[in-house]
Amino acid sequence: MTGIDRLLFEKYKDRIISAETASKLINNNDVVGTSGFTKAGDSKSVLPAFAKRASLENIAITLITGASLGHTTDADLASNGALFKRMPFQADATLRRHINNNDVLYIDQHLSETAELLQNGHLPKLNIAIIEASGVDENGNIIPSTSIGNSATFAALADKIIIEINTSFPIELKGIHDVFIQEEYPNKQIIPITAVDTRIGSEYITINPAKVVGIVFTEAQDSPADIAAADEKTTAIANHLLRFFEKEVASGRLSNSLLPLQAGIGKVANAVLSGFINSKFENLSMYSEVLQDSTFDLIDSGKMTFASASSITVSKDCYSKIMNNFSFYKNKMILRPQNISNAAEVIRRLGIIAINTAIEFDIYGNVNSTHISGTKMMNGIGGSGDFARNAYLSVFVSQSASKENNAISHVLPMVSHVDHTEHDVDILVTEQGLADLRGLAPVERARIIIKNCVHPDYKEQLEDYCNRAQALGGHTPHILSEALSWHTRFTENKSMKHEYQLEKMI
Repeated sequence: MTGIDRLLFEKYKDRIISAETASKLINNNDVVGTSGFTKAGDSKSVLPAFAKRASLENIAITLITGASLGHTTDADLASNGALFKRMPFQADATLRRHINNNDVLYIDQHLSETAELLQNGHLPKLNIAIIEASGVDENGNIIPSTSIGNSATFAALADKIIIEINTSFPIELKGIHDVFIQEEYPNKQIIPITAVDTRIGSEYITINPAKVVGIVFTEAQDSPADIAAADEKTTAIANHLLRFFEKEVASGRLSNSLLPLQAGIGKVANAVLSGFINSKFENLSMYSEVLQDSTFDLIDSGKMTFASASSITVSKDCYSKIMNNFSFYKNKMILRPQNISNAAEVIRRLGIIAINTAIEFDIYGNVNSTHISGTKMMNGIGGSGDFARNAYLSVFVSQSASKENNAISHVLPMVSHVDHTEHDVDILVTEQGLADLRGLAPVERARIIIKNCVHPDYKEQLEDYCNRAQALGGHTPHILSEALSWHTRFTENKSMKHEYQLEKMI
């Protein structure tokens, strides 16, 4: 189906323009909201055209998205000086460098909150929204593509709207979306989702046609996700978790269908979910942010019956499989706005089992998921905080050590930055083992984390710290002069191992 065949609203047909013309509708210092959530459903023509324009003009914007953008869009915008401020999430190495060099201001937000902050007037007013669509219906409503993210809120609040109609998607995408926008305070209503497949909204984004200033046609596919194959460490982590779930079933706390699963982006999460394929668990469901390769592998295997999220972000091969067999998957998934997919109310009601990735965690269960050595931003908190605080079970996974000769321990006396406090963390898993922290006081947590999760190269070192700290007393014992010394030691010696510090002193 051609682009014009997907534009069923006659009044928009005189607003068809090029991406370059559309980019000129963006003014210096504008606040721009654009569709896109973890590389899916993002602006693939107007934002890139604006990046080119910024290479020739002194012009910059505040850019708000759903989550990360695909292709090289974030990199091109940052490199050409087109970004003044960026929120609420990113995953681009070039943009990351500009953020850490303070060339671009970055606001790292819980992904459930951005729409509400805009709606409440806590963020600057949106001047323009750029929304990708798989089509526009006869009433002018936007049919989203592979993500919803914050698109519905952006379209409702922006002064002007540009619609990118992407012809690369099958027209059958219509029907998988469930768009629901809450009223403003004090009239917010409940979110009546009682199961992962509950529908509460519409199949399209309703907009004010008068705000549409441009229709742009594109045909670029979403950027493929980088899905690394499971390795020895991720497989071990998955196996530890599967054994834990088997024990939960044996204890009567869970059934073989568990409870709805959520998993963060990345190879660890994919490996963990893929581990369910050859397990005894069945009739699984998902209530998450992103549908990844492992989700569709579980559907293919018959292990998963339904999945709800805000976007589809998969590898190139998986993308082709889904789009070429969309009729098979269509009734097994649903896409929602991210403030609904990540809503605390729904997460708590459904009893989500949340599995997210940590950069590092400490002996008391505090988790850093965003900052390298406490100062340099990696990607952002994403939705991990939304799920961790409200989940039935909050699980964080990480390798125990990394770099040559295991120079970095990912289990530490104290994390260098806290995203998830010990109060929101139930289970910690590394390839070494699993620590179940439920019902444990801080001093008990420290012992089981050291026993089960720490790499052998660092176990004696952490035990020594823990013993000396606890001898000083306190509810959460620390030696403040040493608590962050592991990061300092790595900065100075390129290893956290105490032996390197001793050799240097000798």
